[in-house]
Amino acid sequence: MICSIGIDVGGTFTDIVVSVAGGGTIVAKASTTPADQSDGVLNGIALAAERLGLTVADLLGSAARIVHGTTVATNALLEGKVARTGMLTTTGHRDVIEMREGLKPDRYNLRMTPPRPLVPRALRLPVTERIRADGSVEIPLDTASLDAAIGILRDAGVQSVAVCFLHSWRNPAHERKAAAAIRARLPGVYVTTSSEVLPQIKEFERFSTAVANAAVGPVIEHYLGRLQSRLRGAGYDGELLVILSHGGVASVAEAIRLAAGTALSGPAGGVAAAVALVRDGLSPDVIGFDMGGTSTDIAVVRNGQPTLSGDKAIGGSRIALPSLDIVTLGAGGGSIGKLDRSGLLAVGPESAGAVPGPACYGQGGSGATVTDANLVLGYLDPANFLGGRRRLDLDAATAVVARLAADLGIETAEAAAGIHRVVNSRMADGVRIATVRRGVDPRRFTLLAFGGAAGLHVTAVAAELGIARIAVPVAASVLSAWGMLKTDPRVELSRGQGQSGNLDTTGLRSAFAAMEEEGRARLAWFDGEVALRRSADMRYGEQVFEIAVPLDGLDLESPTLATDLADRFHAAHEALYTYALRDQEVVLVNARLSVIGRLPPVERGAADTATADAAPKARRRIFLGDWIDVPVFDFGAVSEKQRILGPALVESDTTTVLLRPGDTACLDNRGWLDVAIDRRPGPA
Repeated sequence: MICSIGIDVGGTFTDIVVSVAGGGTIVAKASTTPADQSDGVLNGIALAAERLGLTVADLLGSAARIVHGTTVATNALLEGKVARTGMLTTTGHRDVIEMREGLKPDRYNLRMTPPRPLVPRALRLPVTERIRADGSVEIPLDTASLDAAIGILRDAGVQSVAVCFLHSWRNPAHERKAAAAIRARLPGVYVTTSSEVLPQIKEFERFSTAVANAAVGPVIEHYLGRLQSRLRGAGYDGELLVILSHGGVASVAEAIRLAAGTALSGPAGGVAAAVALVRDGLSPDVIGFDMGGTSTDIAVVRNGQPTLSGDKAIGGSRIALPSLDIVTLGAGGGSIGKLDRSGLLAVGPESAGAVPGPACYGQGGSGATVTDANLVLGYLDPANFLGGRRRLDLDAATAVVARLAADLGIETAEAAAGIHRVVNSRMADGVRIATVRRGVDPRRFTLLAFGGAAGLHVTAVAAELGIARIAVPVAASVLSAWGMLKTDPRVELSRGQGQSGNLDTTGLRSAFAAMEEEGRARLAWFDGEVALRRSADMRYGEQVFEIAVPLDGLDLESPTLATDLADRFHAAHEALYTYALRDQEVVLVNARLSVIGRLPPVERGAADTATADAAPKARRRIFLGDWIDVPVFDFGAVSEKQRILGPALVESDTTTVLLRPGDTACLDNRGWLDVAIDRRPGPA
């Protein structure tokens, strides 16, 4: 047996998907172990092996590849549990990461506490050197100044150092010399340079990204090194691949080198799954709605392609690396309902997490979570959670919701329904942020629901937004892990151009040639076909911000390249903002190249659907404004042509879908529940 294994570490559960060559998929869920995520990964692999009737060694020995998504970097940044980091920078620029762009993230909030820099000022040390914007050296690198700064960092016991010199995007010579000196004097210390991490104009973005990379680098290095060692010790001798924030996979060495690029590692798997399902015939326009235990991640796929962004902030730190444009909300199954300062019901962003988890898990949780509310409302079967491996405690859930109900002065069921409605409203607002605020009408999209908690909420969210169609894959609760097996190796590169006025086509050609050489070298571990995608960040001369302009299909050797570039930009600007200023100068700020390796596809057999309509396996009393009895269907027993009318529940071992009055569902032969939504928002 030859297989591939996808691993997605979430805030509450670690999901494992084993895809067997020739067809067949096994899924397993284990509790995430925050103290050491590798424990949860090995526990999940053991559960998957047990389901296949194999030992862990046999399963890992048959694995052709393992693809992993992790939240280690995200958690480190959010919780401030990063390496002790120092920073070397050009004299006079030590406060760039604290001054930021001169604006607060919430500029109208007079009481907002400024974000705390990852490197305290005492460890942000000036070095005498200066490179001009054209790359020429104005002040040579002063070795005495550099040695003195390194000595201070050594005495401070730093674990990591970021080197951030002015205009190093144009000429990285001084940064490279400084990095070599640090490695010579501080062996074992993680070193990163801004010119290596983000070689493009704009000091704050480049400095902040380099500092974030340095801060999480040792954390990622320790975790991935430990996981790789444990997998090898358990029988796996292949390459461990890590999915990065831009949606491609990389080797462990590349993930460690570009550690900040793992900050959205886990959610990227869900977007990869959405793209794969689009290719499988779902719909060209999809909104990914991934509701897990601690958060909900929302991403838009238009015409089969996700959107990349270079403007992400995690824990107050700007990371300007290319990443999938994902809106993340602190709203999940573990989100806690409580009274806010005004006495109104609020849900999240505080979460019960994996430990102690919701009260119904029986691990000491004391807050009334979304999962507790869903159990009280009858939406979840206490005996069928995780396929029966964990029994939910209805009494404990009822007790914590009842306490909240007493504070609100309402009945327990009404409080549970309130939690359900509030979290639905928050998630609908998240979809609006990802769509309406970006000029996209969500009503013409299919809402793809996945993650362990999405099925119970997605129909209400869709109705509030006016979305008519939902798709819920049979493997919805582990779809991110499944999507990782559909993801190709990828390297994202950029080169700052920075000129104004006439477009420098000679410099652009040289930049693309250099990036292609570097990208192919960084994918040297991959033995397969490689594809290239070119783009550029461009703007009008008087503008401050750039837009991404695809350059695929453009002849770089054409004598009319400058005109062709300008035409591409005008067309892209007009598509985004409805106008183009063709008489204004066009500035090309950054050249970008995606170098993509093509992995062999993971085989998927046809969905195993029943031939006859399934009768309800049970009936259950649920609360939808009033207590009513509804039929409960087995997801795996529903036939391809069967139509299920709401209100009803459709259950698998790891997913429950709530159909509300007026909703209808049928099973697509490719393995997802296709739901037509009654667009009238209903109760609870």
